[in-house]
Amino acid sequence: MKAISYARYGGPEVLELGEVDDPKVGPDAVLVKVRAAAVNPVDWKCREGYLDAILPAVFPVVPGWDVSGVVVQPGPAVPEFSVGDEVIGYVRADVLSGGTFAEYVAAPVRTLARKPGSMSFEEAAGLPLAGLTALQMLNRVLGVKRGETVLVHAAAGGVGSIAVQLAVHLGARVVGTASERNHDFVRGLGGEPVSYGEGLAERVRELAPGGVDAVFDSVGGEALRASVNLLAPEGRMASIADPEVVSLGGRYWFVRPDPQDLQHLSDLADQGVVTIHVSETFPLERAADAHRLNQEGRTRGKIVVRVSE
Repeated sequence: MKAISYARYGGPEVLELGEVDDPKVGPDAVLVKVRAAAVNPVDWKCREGYLDAILPAVFPVVPGWDVSGVVVQPGPAVPEFSVGDEVIGYVRADVLSGGTFAEYVAAPVRTLARKPGSMSFEEAAGLPLAGLTALQMLNRVLGVKRGETVLVHAAAGGVGSIAVQLAVHLGARVVGTASERNHDFVRGLGGEPVSYGEGLAERVRELAPGGVDAVFDSVGGEALRASVNLLAPEGRMASIADPEVVSLGGRYWFVRPDPQDLQHLSDLADQGVVTIHVSETFPLERAADAHRLNQEGRTRGKIVVRVSE
């Protein structure tokens, strides 16, 4: 099959379009014809070898964990899906090998849910990783409740934009950091935008003089450190970007596949609670350009690679 792959760690230039072996479908997996695959920061971090200590590579590696597509072959132990079902998935394995930037992917059933009927394949491809991250952080890690105030860093990004929508749905007030050009976008999601940079803490305190109940961080660094003094009594914080959060009294979180959570997100999308903004779509042969753009770190919403029509 045709796929993007890399035979060594490195920059976007190591990504090559070519033929790779068709995936083998195990008893608990389904073969998905890939329609679209979203790009996430973890993709280029894996490609550059930053996660080798926890996710070893079996070269050549086909990158990509997010997928939307159509089932073409269910495994013999999979009654949940049939040929022709439209699905989404966060297809992460314990090693880097067969990803979603390919014509087909063998996806364990534990990574899949039904695609939202209200979304295009491109929009739906942006939901799994970012949506699961936001949902699990808000519910399992931060335990956000109605009436609380949540500070979401990078509120216009892939994870942050979904976190804003989900927190608002939970009944929370959301303050979101974003660049000036994205303030209207954050307002449209239901958040109250504040600018990055010097004076961030003061700007947040103007909106929340008593402090915030929860900090959802996907930036790390100075924004994370500034957040410590913005917490209300009994406030809590967590980060998906910076392990330093642990030494600051918070939690570090890495999203995990969960079919029930993913189906819940799909249902929320069909209810209009969650939308996905696709900032740019690339054909498969331009996957390296999609990686470069994502690595710049200024994306509004999601970058998606279209694999097939």
